[in-house]
Amino acid sequence: MATTGDRSRPGTVCALDSLDFALDRGSPVPLYHQFAQQLEAAIERGLLIPGNLLGNEIDLSTRLGLSRPTVRQAIQSLVDKGLLVRRRGVGTQVVHSRVKRPLELSSLYDDLETAGQAPTTRVLRNERVPATAEVAAALGLAEGAEVTALERLRFTHGRPVAYLCNHLPAGLLEPATARLESTGLYRVMRSAGITLHSARQTIGARTATTEEALLLDEHPGAALLTMHRTAYDDTGRAVEYAHHVYRASRYTFDFELLVRS
Repeated sequence: MATTGDRSRPGTVCALDSLDFALDRGSPVPLYHQFAQQLEAAIERGLLIPGNLLGNEIDLSTRLGLSRPTVRQAIQSLVDKGLLVRRRGVGTQVVHSRVKRPLELSSLYDDLETAGQAPTTRVLRNERVPATAEVAAALGLAEGAEVTALERLRFTHGRPVAYLCNHLPAGLLEPATARLESTGLYRVMRSAGITLHSARQTIGARTATTEEALLLDEHPGAALLTMHRTAYDDTGRAVEYAHHVYRASRYTFDFELLVRS
C-alpha cells in the first residue's frame, strides 16, 4: 500500500513531502525495515540531501500512518549508520549518504554520478614533476623521469569525500585543470583514446594526518580508507599510478565473493 505524508499540514517543512513510500502491511518484512530501506535508498539516490529535515517522530508517524515505535526504530537504524541525526528542537535531519563503490576498475566520478551523488572536483595540483622512486617503479620509469602529478579533492553534495593523488607518464596526457574539475580523469583518458584494460589495486586503512583532516573536513586521527592502484592500457603499458584516501565515515567498497569448488 502506498503511503504519503500529510502534505496539507501547515507550518511544517518536511523533505518527505515530495516522496512516496510503498509500505506493504501484508509483507513478512517489518514495516520499520521497509521504511528504513526506502528512506536509505532516497538518501543514496540524492532525493534527500544533507540538511533536509524529516521532522520529529510524532510528525513522521502522522505523515506516514505508522506507529511512533515503528518510526523510531526505522530512524534509529539510519542514525546508527550515520545517515541521519536527531537534533533537539529541530527533529530528524539528513547528514550524508555513504558512498558505495564496486571493487572493479572504474572511475570514482562515474560511480558517484551514476549513484546520484552530484560529484564535484577541486584541482589542487596539476604539474610536471620528477618521479619519486615509488612512482617510477609503479609506472616502469627511471627515477627522476618527468611525470604529470595531479592532486584533487572530490566532493559529493558539496562535502569532501576523497583526496586523490595521481601520476601519469609525461606526454601521455595533458589534462586541463578546467576539464578535470568538470569530469573524471578516466573520462578524459578515454576521450584521448586511452583504453584502460586492467589494474593492480591495494586497499588499506590508517588515520588522517592534520593536513588530510583539514582537506576532508575530518578531525586528525579520523579513520581513512586508502587505495594504491596502477592501471594499464590494452597494450600492457602502465598509464596511471594512484594514491587515494577516502573518509571511512562516508565510503565503502562493495564486492562479490565466489566460492571455489
